[in-house]
Amino acid sequence: MVVVDYDAGNLMSVQRACRELGVDAEISNDPAHIRAAERIIFPGVGAAGSAMRSLRTTGVGAALVDAFHAGAPILGICLGMQISLDHSEENDTRTLGIVAGEVRRFRLDDPALKVPHMGWNAVRVVRSHPVLDGIAQGDEFYFVHAYRPLPARREHVLAESVYEGAFCSALGTGNYVATQFHPEKSGRAGLRLLERFLAWDGRA
Repeated sequence: MVVVDYDAGNLMSVQRACRELGVDAEISNDPAHIRAAERIIFPGVGAAGSAMRSLRTTGVGAALVDAFHAGAPILGICLGMQISLDHSEENDTRTLGIVAGEVRRFRLDDPALKVPHMGWNAVRVVRSHPVLDGIAQGDEFYFVHAYRPLPARREHVLAESVYEGAFCSALGTGNYVATQFHPEKSGRAGLRLLERFLAWDGRA
């Protein structure tokens, strides 16, 4: 299994979580390794513009899209989720286009709510999926993000959370599934989700 390295941080915590589950995950920025991987985690923190520059310059973005079309199970996390859509408002950035849709900054009316959205929040599954089916009512996951995904097709929304209003906190299509929250930083509930991803065959 490969954890994708594109200079967007957060890699070691994902690798440690996988090791806790008995899986040795290789961190790699080699497009050949990514294309050949049987399973991929695509995490990330930071800005969409700089992330996409790195993905294009290194060829890692094209390799990730090729791996998706080849059917490898892929888990996007946080920034990895956001840059899997078509476009991000952050830096006005064209992104990978694995899932149709766009990413927009939170615009909140309640002055008590701050951007970025940071901390623990509940996740409600709205469409059954093998990776998310272990989420129980009341489970909370760790978020830190100023932008939110807006998939173009409702059937790609797998889970929602509420920050003033409801927003998509997990999405998926085919062999790709992604979370806005960080499962690797979300305690036992996050490890259960990662465990289900590591056992998933890529079919929804």
